[in-house]
Amino acid sequence: MTIDVHAHFVPPAIMDDIRRRGAEYGVTLLETAPGCHCCTFEHGQQIRPFFETLLSVDKRLAVMDRQGVDREILTVWADIFGYSLPADKGAAWHRVLNDSLARIAEATPDRFSWMASGPLQDAAAAARELERCKEAGAIGTIVAANMRGENLGDCPLDEFWAACEALDMPVFIHPALPVSAGRARRFGLNQIVAYTADTTYTIGSMILSGVFDRYSGLEAILSHGGGTLPYLIGRFDRMHDNSDRKATGDVAAKLPSAYLRRFHYDTILNESQALQFLKQAVGVERMLLGTDEPFPVGDDDPIGVLRKAGFSAAEIERIGEGNPRALFRALD
Repeated sequence: MTIDVHAHFVPPAIMDDIRRRGAEYGVTLLETAPGCHCCTFEHGQQIRPFFETLLSVDKRLAVMDRQGVDREILTVWADIFGYSLPADKGAAWHRVLNDSLARIAEATPDRFSWMASGPLQDAAAAARELERCKEAGAIGTIVAANMRGENLGDCPLDEFWAACEALDMPVFIHPALPVSAGRARRFGLNQIVAYTADTTYTIGSMILSGVFDRYSGLEAILSHGGGTLPYLIGRFDRMHDNSDRKATGDVAAKLPSAYLRRFHYDTILNESQALQFLKQAVGVERMLLGTDEPFPVGDDDPIGVLRKAGFSAAEIERIGEGNPRALFRALD
């Protein structure tokens, strides 16, 4: 069985719910063109329009069959997490997101599993939502890599990290709405550069603020091959060794490179040498197959890309099944 750990889906029921009850949690559905909708939040944020392959189970199953993917671990699109909503409305919104995604997985249990999201603007509420979703069948959780433009390591989230550790729920860190929109407004640089930097900023902040020292059992999955963390790890180490750590706020107990093999990394790098570098840096046992379906900068031939990069059949089987089963024990 080949398992894709990085795939997004927005159940159409979410849009129906917004039409009926969106005012309760500060979300509005806006028609931008005939049959084309996006959601807007009461604080003024407008998200890119939803598109068909993000919304259709039938189209998703057809894509999976073509890719040779047997199971997707679904997550809702991180751009719509609404971390700027008031805490009570954020909690209500994430209940809608999670309940809708759970129903999709329940309807097709042989093809889909799911990870929950939570209102990180209130760490206690996010922890309670994670507990509720674990009971409902979620096997992990997804967080956006910034909260209102702040790195997660700078946010008061210890209650949430503690719940993730206690519940044995791996945390998938995914970029969303990065703040460098000015320089990244053209040429697809937002997806190419800003998204990968978003992941790197937050995982760096989590390492250096001591999150992984305080929560030694916390499992983290880094999207898009870890952003730029594996490539920049020497610079992280150099700064850790040579800076005034009191001034920078660095309280990490070890060199940043010592944490590199604590994390899990998806394979969405799109280039053979980059995949081989990731393997050398973290070990094949820390790699997980991902597609970023249905977004165009993802990987629509994940198994073929690994073959082209020179991974053996045994390594591909480990990345595609053995590693996700070991990480997400609820899959068994």
